[in-house]
Amino acid sequence: MSSERGTVNPKQPDADSFSVGAHTSSSCSTSVEGATEQELLIFTLEGQRYGLALQVVERIVRAAEITPLPKAPAVVLGVLEVEGTILPVLSMRRRFRLAEREVRITDQFLIARTERRAVVLVMDEAHGVRKISRDKITRAAGVVPGFEHIEGVAALADGLALIHDLEKFLSLDEAVALDEAMKKEEGEGHGN
Repeated sequence: MSSERGTVNPKQPDADSFSVGAHTSSSCSTSVEGATEQELLIFTLEGQRYGLALQVVERIVRAAEITPLPKAPAVVLGVLEVEGTILPVLSMRRRFRLAEREVRITDQFLIARTERRAVVLVMDEAHGVRKISRDKITRAAGVVPGFEHIEGVAALADGLALIHDLEKFLSLDEAVALDEAMKKEEGEGHGN
């Protein structure tokens, strides 16, 4: 790996990047009680389909080199510079206890926003946005208890998708450790 920080310039008007979520008008969200549908970005990781609430998704970009982040929690692969902002790259493979592998050029990075920060998730492939009727979503506690980062399971016409709760991806201890590692990284970045 080179010593240069991985960067992404998602402003290029080609198929390497596309915006979703933040620029999409949506009255359906996980936080709106009584909504009859929820919009989810559907993506795959090791053949398993996952969904993420569209309102937290900013955009999807092609994979780029990730810079390691010393003293970050194990679930953090490193950092990536996106339009001048340093973002942590989180490993869903590690969180879901899937086999580790190097990031491939065919992988995609999903840039999303939590209440605390913007983050990057590595995924195999995005499959688009789906509107899911709320009666087709089963809450996780009834299906996969103990997996706080899974909000529920959506029954799609062509199979199931686990709905990911990005706010619960990191434990409190992991979030604090990431904050400390990011502060150190940002401090070193400004000192160069």
